[in-house]
Amino acid sequence: MADSASGEERRGSKRRKRSRRTNPDGTMTLIEHIYEFRRRLGFALLALVVGGIFGFIWFQTTLGPVPSLGKLLVDPYCAIPADRRFGGSEGDCKLLQTVPFEAFMTQLKVGLAGGAVLLSPVWLYQIWAFIAPGLYSKERKYALTFVAFASALFAAGAVLAYLLVPHALELLMNFGGDQFITALTADKYVSFILSLLVIFGVSFELPLLVVMLNRVGVLKYQTLKKWRRGLIMVVFVFAAFATPGSDPFSMLALAGALVVLLELSIQIARFHDRKLDKERGTEGWDQLADDEAAPFDYTPSTIDEEPSAATNGKRTSTDDVT
Repeated sequence: MADSASGEERRGSKRRKRSRRTNPDGTMTLIEHIYEFRRRLGFALLALVVGGIFGFIWFQTTLGPVPSLGKLLVDPYCAIPADRRFGGSEGDCKLLQTVPFEAFMTQLKVGLAGGAVLLSPVWLYQIWAFIAPGLYSKERKYALTFVAFASALFAAGAVLAYLLVPHALELLMNFGGDQFITALTADKYVSFILSLLVIFGVSFELPLLVVMLNRVGVLKYQTLKKWRRGLIMVVFVFAAFATPGSDPFSMLALAGALVVLLELSIQIARFHDRKLDKERGTEGWDQLADDEAAPFDYTPSTIDEEPSAATNGKRTSTDDVT
């Protein structure tokens, strides 16, 4: 009896996994959605675990021409003049460990972050594969474009932050003059680096947000043009509070990059609105009053005699992408 029940459960699980593929319209019950979510979540967590293990090993291992993750992390600190670092010699460039497990926890934290970034295509695909069947083809295209640009902008912001770290650290360490020498602990240094990378990466999503709001009609070019000076002031205030350490070099770099990206997004909104106005003028919609109905043909069409895609076995545009 137990073997029979177990076999029936396995067959039911296989049917749930295949239901979205076999149903012409890709529909699933609530229970099937929960099982599908659990399966996708399991694959995503497995990718994070594998990536974390790989990052933990990579922290102290050189992969051919690629330096170790630990070296990539410490290089900005080692770029600071030796007389400003604890140790005071060119060949001695190490972070302090103040508690026994600090080095292990630092390596684990950096390994998890690096592994999550390296295997991000895997767990992002699992999220996409769960959401995409509920979208139409046009919505999928917009979503893929949004994710592609968001990833590129985040990476650009993180790279800029990494290049700015040595200059920001040197500037902060010179405030005390010759009366102080800096001895950074591994935990504080890693937290500073990771927070700077995340802040710059997330901040670089600003132009994408502006363009998206313009596409859906919330922000028009004329509104952005009127608010331009105020938005630039908000960008500088945000950069002053967002950058860790509050050094002027990082603040000006982040604010300058965001101002350039903001201006680029405003110009994109300008071309988009100009294109819409041209289309409205071609079809005569710009002559209509706000309370005047558009000249659409509301005559109902005849009922289709041919069977629909859901009844003749063809898949619709909301079918599973996996």
